[in-house]
Amino acid sequence: MTLPDLLLQNAYGKLAWGIVLAALVAALIPASRQLSRRASALLLGCMVILTLLPGQLSPAYWIALALQWPSGLLAGLCLMRLAHPWWPAPAQGVLPPVLASVIALLGTILYLDALGLVSLGMYFWGFGPRAAPLCALAAMALCVAWIIQGRSRPQAFAALGALALFTLLRLPTGNLWDALLDPMLWIWAVLTLAMRAWRKRERNSASDKINEGVVQW
Repeated sequence: MTLPDLLLQNAYGKLAWGIVLAALVAALIPASRQLSRRASALLLGCMVILTLLPGQLSPAYWIALALQWPSGLLAGLCLMRLAHPWWPAPAQGVLPPVLASVIALLGTILYLDALGLVSLGMYFWGFGPRAAPLCALAAMALCVAWIIQGRSRPQAFAALGALALFTLLRLPTGNLWDALLDPMLWIWAVLTLAMRAWRKRERNSASDKINEGVVQW
C-alpha cells in the first residue's frame, strides 16, 4: 500500500474543491444565461485562488472536515461541466443515466460495506498493491478506446484523468475507490436518477391525461 505525500494530497484537495465549487456556482446559473468562455475561466480561477488560501481561510478546509477530498472523477466531471463553452456536453449531460446508475449502485454497495451492513471488504481491496493498479490500468485502456471511438468522450476524459492521478501519484488517498467515488458524487448520481424518474413520471401522467381527453372527446 502506497499513500500519497501529505503536502501533495493537501494541494490536490484544495485545487479539486476549487473546481467543484466553481461547477456548483455555474450550475446555479439559469440555462438561458450560460457563462461565456471568459466568465467560466474567471470563475474557475477565483474559486481555485479562494480554496488555495492557507488554513482556515480556505473554504476547502471546512468542507474537508465533513467530506474529505473529492474523488478525481468528481473533479474531472466538474471540469467538463465548466468546459461547456468550449466543449458542449451531449444531450444527456455531464452525468448520463448509465454512468449515474453505475456510480449509485457501486457507491451504495461500498458504503454499506464500510458501515458493516454487508461483509465484502471492498474498500480495503482498493489499497491492493497489485490488483488495484492493474484494474486502474485496464480501465484507463478502456477510456482511451472510448475516446478514440468518440463514445462518451467528456466522461471518458474525466475517468482517464482520475485513474491517471491514482496510478501516477496515488491521489487522492491511495485507494482506487476514492479516486472514482465520494459522497458528493454518489449524491449527484442518486439525485440525477431520481429527477430523471420524476420527469418520466410527469411525462407519462401528462400523456395519460391527453389520452383520456381524446377518448372523452
